[in-house]
Amino acid sequence: MSDQDPTGLSEGSTDMADLTRDVEKGHELGRHLTNTLVESFSWADVGITVKDRKSGQPLKILDSNYGCVRAGNVLALMGPSGSGKTTLLNTLAHRTSTMKGDIKGKIMINGRVTNRQAIRKVSSYVEQEDAMIGILTLHETVDFAARLALPTNLSKRERLARVDELIESFGLQRQKNNIVGTPLRKGLSGGQKRRLSVASQLVTSPRILFLDEPTSGLDSAASYEVMNYIKQVAKEHRLVCITSIHQPSTTTFELFDQLMLLSGGRTCYFGPVSDVHGYFERIQRPIPLHINPAEFLLELVNSDFGNSSHRTQDELSYIQSSWSSCQECKSAIEECSFTSPGEPSGTTPHHSNQNVLAISWILLHRNFIKSYRDIIAYGTRVAMYFGLAIMMGTVWLRLSYDQESIQPFINAIFFGGAFMSFMAVAYVPSIIEDLHTFRKERANGLYGPLPFTIANALVGIPWLFLISLLFSIITYWLGHFRPTAGGFWMWVLWLFLDLLAAEGLVVLVSSIFPIFVVSLAITAFANGLWMCVGGFLVPLGTLNVFWKCKLQMPRPI
Repeated sequence: MSDQDPTGLSEGSTDMADLTRDVEKGHELGRHLTNTLVESFSWADVGITVKDRKSGQPLKILDSNYGCVRAGNVLALMGPSGSGKTTLLNTLAHRTSTMKGDIKGKIMINGRVTNRQAIRKVSSYVEQEDAMIGILTLHETVDFAARLALPTNLSKRERLARVDELIESFGLQRQKNNIVGTPLRKGLSGGQKRRLSVASQLVTSPRILFLDEPTSGLDSAASYEVMNYIKQVAKEHRLVCITSIHQPSTTTFELFDQLMLLSGGRTCYFGPVSDVHGYFERIQRPIPLHINPAEFLLELVNSDFGNSSHRTQDELSYIQSSWSSCQECKSAIEECSFTSPGEPSGTTPHHSNQNVLAISWILLHRNFIKSYRDIIAYGTRVAMYFGLAIMMGTVWLRLSYDQESIQPFINAIFFGGAFMSFMAVAYVPSIIEDLHTFRKERANGLYGPLPFTIANALVGIPWLFLISLLFSIITYWLGHFRPTAGGFWMWVLWLFLDLLAAEGLVVLVSSIFPIFVVSLAITAFANGLWMCVGGFLVPLGTLNVFWKCKLQMPRPI
């Protein structure tokens, strides 16, 4: 990322001016954000060992890491790709993605060893990718985050006041009624989405804030504004902020209070940013004038590129050994290793204490808004099934009740059920977006799978019944099926259950494979397989023994 004037025009000069004015105002968010619980967050001898997939041997991806961040400071975890900065961040935040390895070391709040539950109560985590529902407005996004995360004893007026304060402080008040953005409708810019992601986490008043590359995908001006806000709010409200960052500009780099430089899972430097120049000059690797310090340091510790791999590795080993043997390292280890007896302090819960039904109601409200606003979720499917119904009704138009029409009737019944379930793949994009949001909110301890499942089912079932009813009104009477109310409602019920089973298959596959193309391919393959072995195209009596034994089970069609 190149060095640019952080006040340069990017994403709109008006937007940047608004945010700058808000930074200068002091970010008066209210007392609820001020940290009086966590004075320090530290870790000692933290290491992670996993099994190498190729050799099967133990592989250290993080080796004996020490660190300490005081309230009001921002620590930058910096290093080349694969250096271990995201792994360290996830380990400190007790994210489940790091639990597969063998983890050692101590993580402490106020010098007392803590655990996952305590960390979740006082911290929030801003992920690198913005996992938000695109059809919601900016205000709705923050408000739903507040409803899910804040205690039930907080009144609606207090909650909305907190939401409005955060939105105004982030310079987003002019965009509060704009949608986040979908593939079909343009919404917020990249920088605005990043600020919205941070605001959604700050609404819970965390004492510790973890951020995974919050400037990813932004230009240097937008990156500076985002980090400048984080710096100001950490300083004024005494928050502990730990962020991974890849290659900040000079102005952004100077915002950080502390730097931890990693390479190959080992520490190359840890200490104040103001001491970086002096330290590397002492080990005879001075940072040149008029050069971005972040760029220079990343090139210095990057062993993946270079004219000579041996020379590069020797250089890296020298830097790592210089740090491990210096007085600054010994002082840091001594400070970070200090522990106090007793339970971890600063664990007053700030997350919601609502029950499953209350959380399900909030998610139901959010999903309902999405269902009628987002045409990708159900609008396009209604139009698609409407067109399919007209096509089917006109192809099997007014069949007669004679011997020749028996087979066309049977074919129509198969076609209606088969393609109703097959076209359920149109639900894949919508459920994948929901699953991304669910995983982020679950990782932050907001709710579990049960409320998510209940809310999605209660919103989806009426839409599926409506689709089945509209499809049946057209196809049943155009096709001249049995002209009785009982026959019609039996047809509706059969299509509804068929579509419900197909929708369940989409949810199952998308949950296991949350990648659009993969989920789409597997779901389409499964539906095609059920068509082939369902007993219509090939009678069960002549079906291959393998398929008959393996797949004789309840099927979507």
